[in-house]
Amino acid sequence: MTLPSFQDRRDFDDVARGKIADLAPEVIRAEDGHVVWDTHRYDFLQGQCPPTANPSLWRQAQLAAVGGLFEVVEGVYQVRGFDLSNMSFVEGDTGVVVVDTLMSMETAAAALALYRAHRGDRPVTGLVITHSHADHYGGMSAVAEEGTEIFAPHGFLEHTVSENVYAGPAMSRRAVYMYASDLPADGTGQLGTGLGMGTSNGRLSLEVPTVDVTTTGEEHTVDGVRMVFQFTPGTEAPAEMNIWFPDRRALCMAENATHNLHNLLTLRGAEVRDARSWARYLHETIELFGGEAEAVFASHHWPTWGAEDIHAFLATQRDLYQYLHDQTLRLINQGATGIEAAEKFELSPGLEQAWNARGYYGSVSHNVKAIYQRYLGWFDGNPAHLWELPPEDEGRRFVELVGGAGPALAAVERLTASDDPADWRWAATVASHVVFGGGEHDPAAREALAAVLTKLGHGAENATWRNFYLRGAQELRGKIAAAPPNLSTPEVLGALTITQLFDSIGVRIDGPRAAADTLSVDWVLTDLGLTYRAALSNGALIHAERGAREADPDLTVTLTKPQLLRLLGTQADDGVSYDGDRGVLGRLLSYVDATSNTFPIVTP
Repeated sequence: MTLPSFQDRRDFDDVARGKIADLAPEVIRAEDGHVVWDTHRYDFLQGQCPPTANPSLWRQAQLAAVGGLFEVVEGVYQVRGFDLSNMSFVEGDTGVVVVDTLMSMETAAAALALYRAHRGDRPVTGLVITHSHADHYGGMSAVAEEGTEIFAPHGFLEHTVSENVYAGPAMSRRAVYMYASDLPADGTGQLGTGLGMGTSNGRLSLEVPTVDVTTTGEEHTVDGVRMVFQFTPGTEAPAEMNIWFPDRRALCMAENATHNLHNLLTLRGAEVRDARSWARYLHETIELFGGEAEAVFASHHWPTWGAEDIHAFLATQRDLYQYLHDQTLRLINQGATGIEAAEKFELSPGLEQAWNARGYYGSVSHNVKAIYQRYLGWFDGNPAHLWELPPEDEGRRFVELVGGAGPALAAVERLTASDDPADWRWAATVASHVVFGGGEHDPAAREALAAVLTKLGHGAENATWRNFYLRGAQELRGKIAAAPPNLSTPEVLGALTITQLFDSIGVRIDGPRAAADTLSVDWVLTDLGLTYRAALSNGALIHAERGAREADPDLTVTLTKPQLLRLLGTQADDGVSYDGDRGVLGRLLSYVDATSNTFPIVTP
């Protein structure tokens, strides 16, 4: 692996360009007093890279840690460094159009206040949410005002719910390890995420968009701000779009072009992204706007200026995803499995030498495996892998096979002391088997695995790999990761459609317990003017607007949507009326499992 030149300082010039003010306040707190964001957390990065950090990742962390209010071009501003993502501002005739709102209402409010402190108390006349990830919409309720037009790509609400509500507990738990914001921030601990420094720890919200953007070339004007949208579904998010501001000659790339290799499948989990479509949309971007743009900015990292540099940046990103896609398929069609393809894969020299193609957030290794998964799924075709044992059973049998935990741990110690990273990888595999096998050697096995994971983390160029390794080591040493921020706050649930709301209940029904019961409830929602039927059938919650042929329900509940949210959340039923057997509701709710977002990841 050949790194680009560390003598190339253009990124350091660009990240500081146009700075107007430092971040203020320096510490952002929630209403209950806990720290949502601390701007001094990463001050240590101003020093020299220690031996416990990869120098390439250290460089990226230094760049991503630069925060403040910046001018991109006249009339376009960004606040960077208040969250994992950026908030951008495009000034109109009387107000401002905000692009993305960070992850928390607290950081969003602080970013808006910082902008207004230096550019005037402009009303928010328009709000653009570029895509369906929480670090871009979570602060919406702190930014949107009465009469604010809210633009989002078609499918935004659907995909927001599927990622952050349906699979929210599991995904957010894994995100704790991916972002590892609870690790110490220092040369031995968390160095950011490659894409930014970390996620804020505040309250999430969600507003229903008022304008659904559906096509490339669609143009809207708000408060004199002309916006031409490029619709890019299936790229970095299932619902995403870029925005061209022709009067400012500024192009917002959402999260489709960043200063690193992005994820085709995040370590927290998500739908596998389509590298081929991603590359094609980037090519379309170059064709549509590349010759006119004087500045390119995005929802992460720093802008790029000038036609030549903009073309090089976008073209490198395009080539990167196309190369990953095509070369992975070439290896697959030669018989390689996902793991084998990832091990064999080599980037072309031009891509390997580009700083903005380095794997700080996504990696070549796990992106190649993601492409394999997209086309062929989890099964690699080897029948020995078709019906493998679960980890604890496999661990016990592995320990028996090698003659006990003692010899296995002696091998782990020897392998960890090696200078060969391949030995460390095998040491982690062996130690993990012993941990899951349990028994009297469990404390020693946990410490052995923690030691090798720490070694792997300190050598990783990829920030999220480093975080997973180091956060896993902490779990093994008894420090269980704290619960992640709640992705299903009342503000978020209130934006869901009735179908999405009942979907979120259905995925929590304990099917085996509910299988023998049959019941039906009609929900008469007076504020929405509809009657919605929810019924248990063979352990599944079947729900839709009531059909004309359906039999009378066991219970009819008449209420408004806000009352429904309270009833489901706290069982409070003030103002709710019932017709039929009220015990049916108790039976239905008794089958709804509690979710956990504090389960272990690397231990049984």
